Amino acid sequence: MTDIIHDTTQNILIVDFGSQVTQLIARRVREAGVYCEVHPFNNLGDKLETLKPKGVILSGGPASVTDDMAPEIHPDIWALDVPVFGICYGQQAMCMSLGGKVEGGDHREFGRADVEITAPCPLFEGVWEVGQKYPVWMSHGDRVVDIPEGFVVKGKSPGAPFALIADEAKKRFAVQFHPEVVHTPDGAKLISNFVHKICGCDNSWTMAAYREMAIERIREEVGDAKVICGLSGGVDSSVAAVLIHEAIGDQLTCIFVDHGLLRMNEAEEVVTLFRDHYNIPLVHVDAEDTFMGELDGKSDPEEKRKIIGRLFIETFEEEAKKVGGAEFLAQGTLYPDVIESVSFTGGPSVTIKSHHNVGGLPEKMNLKLVEPLRELFKDEVRELGRELGLPDSFVGRHPFPGPGLAIRCPGGINKEKADILRKADAIYLDEIRKSGQYDKIWQAFAVLLPVQTVGVMGDGRTYEFVCALRAVTSVDGMTADFYHYDMEFLGRTATRIINEVKGINRVVYDVTSKPPGTIEWE
Repeated sequence: MTDIIHDTTQNILIVDFGSQVTQLIARRVREAGVYCEVHPFNNLGDKLETLKPKGVILSGGPASVTDDMAPEIHPDIWALDVPVFGICYGQQAMCMSLGGKVEGGDHREFGRADVEITAPCPLFEGVWEVGQKYPVWMSHGDRVVDIPEGFVVKGKSPGAPFALIADEAKKRFAVQFHPEVVHTPDGAKLISNFVHKICGCDNSWTMAAYREMAIERIREEVGDAKVICGLSGGVDSSVAAVLIHEAIGDQLTCIFVDHGLLRMNEAEEVVTLFRDHYNIPLVHVDAEDTFMGELDGKSDPEEKRKIIGRLFIETFEEEAKKVGGAEFLAQGTLYPDVIESVSFTGGPSVTIKSHHNVGGLPEKMNLKLVEPLRELFKDEVRELGRELGLPDSFVGRHPFPGPGLAIRCPGGINKEKADILRKADAIYLDEIRKSGQYDKIWQAFAVLLPVQTVGVMGDGRTYEFVCALRAVTSVDGMTADFYHYDMEFLGRTATRIINEVKGINRVVYDVTSKPPGTIEWE
């Protein structure tokens, strides 16, 4: 994969020191209409030269700057002579790098705190007033105890006497709290002030501008070659397909592998939208029998995921050979998948579950990749989809996993169970939409449990499956809380499912957050 290089000079570099919320900094910068990239502190390479940032933001991180092997700020950052904004660990690293002092030990401050503003500062101009206190989110064990020459205290909290400091002459600013999280209500405004008022960036990062740039780039990259796209029916692959088709027309062929594990009427909707509305060459492969046959008797979630992933690649490869002559494979890769994560232990991250994608295809089929969305976050992909004219009902759909209903049916899966679950899920989503709650929820779906319970319908005894309903709120899917329905809604939905779906006689609601649970059940 080639490095991401944006075509304008309106760039912000975010140096990642390993914070779990570094991506939120990037989202806030993008929301302010400014392009940015995230790169790890230990692998900046030539990024400073190629990106030519108008400003740098130093992220938080789990390490202590007092440790011998603590991550340090690359000296070339100071040589850039551009504004720098340090956040939490970024503040501490900045102070250590410039001659200040940081103490470890008993200085823990986690959660909500109030910062008292003690002097004016461009960072919070028009947002905060001197003499007032404002809520922020703290998450630190060390703290600054002596600031470098040229810096002035602009705000303090009970646990951080140097909660907000600045060297306005050199345009260096630092905060001990996290402005990027929603728990700091005015944090996005502070970041906006930094990129606009301090760095001088304009609002050039728009989806209209990105659309034009991406189309030009696709044409330049692909030329007159053929491209094939694995269309899942999800938002990412769909937006990528429409964008590429706008750039190169019938040089693109989409291959839609229907594994029989999609939502109600989803296959028909995909075919109608892409083949009839957009007139995009589309190969629709009905592979339900193949997938169900191999999944028969398999109950381990990892085994199910791997079977589906392998069969998808085999089916896709077979159909791609029939198309013939393709040089490129289009993928809906997003920026969070591209960002290189920082590991301080030197070991790999723990795999919670395997992910279903087409990652094995390029090597297996000797194809070059075209990934027009790899600079975008999920919300930006949705915005681009609207810019391209995709219907909002399609672009705004909740995330849906590649293995589909197979991982929403713990234990064994077969066509009968998939059909039962499909009907229950459709009723559930219909009730959510009717109640006006769909857009308030990050993801909602039904799960068919491998449990049967006794019930009574009329004068007869039933022994049927239990259906669990799941709905969560989230910003990025990394953490989530269950959605707080009123009981009337849950009762009405449960009644419809039990009355209309033969095979279910009991409905329960999942109130587990993430962590400790995951959003999906498998």
